[in-house]
Amino acid sequence: MIHPTAIIGDGASLSEEVSVGPYSIIGDMVSIGRGTKIGSHSVVTGKTVIGRNNTIFNHVSIGEAPQDKKYDDEETTLTIGDNNIIREFCTFNTGTVQDRGDTLIGNNNWIMAYVHVAHDCFVGNDVIMANCVQLGGHCIIGDKAFLGGFTGIHQFCRVGMHAMTGVGSVVLADIPPFVTAMGNRAKPYGINSEGLKRSGFEKDTISEIKRAYKVLYRAGLTLEQSIEKLRHQAKEISVIEQLVEFLVATNRSIIR
Repeated sequence: MIHPTAIIGDGASLSEEVSVGPYSIIGDMVSIGRGTKIGSHSVVTGKTVIGRNNTIFNHVSIGEAPQDKKYDDEETTLTIGDNNIIREFCTFNTGTVQDRGDTLIGNNNWIMAYVHVAHDCFVGNDVIMANCVQLGGHCIIGDKAFLGGFTGIHQFCRVGMHAMTGVGSVVLADIPPFVTAMGNRAKPYGINSEGLKRSGFEKDTISEIKRAYKVLYRAGLTLEQSIEKLRHQAKEISVIEQLVEFLVATNRSIIR
C-alpha cells in the first residue's frame, strides 16, 4: 500500500493498512495510525502524529516548521486525531515553545481545500472548515464549529462550540458558542439555529440559547453585566454555563 515512488524516512512509524500515494514524502519522526490514507505528492514531516482512519488528499503539507520569526528549530509537534478528512493543498504547522509546543487537530473533522492551520492552534472535534479558511497562530476552534469559505481568524482568537462564520468573514475577536458571525470585521448575526437542530438540540434549549443571545447582544449591557445576568440563567440550563465559561475566559473580548 506504499507506492514505489513514495519516500518513507527510516524512523517513520506506519501502522497496518496505511497507504501512501505516488511521490509523497513521509519524514523520519512521523507516526501514522492504522487505516490512514495519504494521497499523492504530499509531504508529512516534523514530529507529527496522525491517528487512525484519516483520509488525506493530494498535495498537502503537514508538520512543517511554524511561520513564526521566533521559531529556532525547537522540537515541537503536530498531533492529528482520528477519522478526519483533509482535502487538497492544506498546510498544518507544528507548535512553538512560546505556547504548549503542539498544534492539535481532533477527531471527525472535515477540512476542505487550501485550509491553513498555524502553529499552536487547537481544533476540536466535528469541525467543518470550508475552502481557504486561514487560522492564525494560537487559535482555538470549539467542537462542531462551522467556518465558511475564506474565513480568516486572527491569532489568539477563539471560536466557540457550535458557532458559525459566513463566507469571507474576518474574525478579530472571540466568537461565543452558538453564535453566527459574518462580515469584515465579523459581527454577530443571531445564533446558529440550523446547526443546533442538526446536532440534536431540543427546541426549548434553542429558545434558551436565543434568550442568552439577547442578553449578550441586545440588552445594552456591558460584557461583565451580561455575564452576571447569564449566570442566573445558567443555573437552570447547562449549555448556558458553557457560554458563561467561554465569556469569562476571553482575553481578546468578543465580537460586537
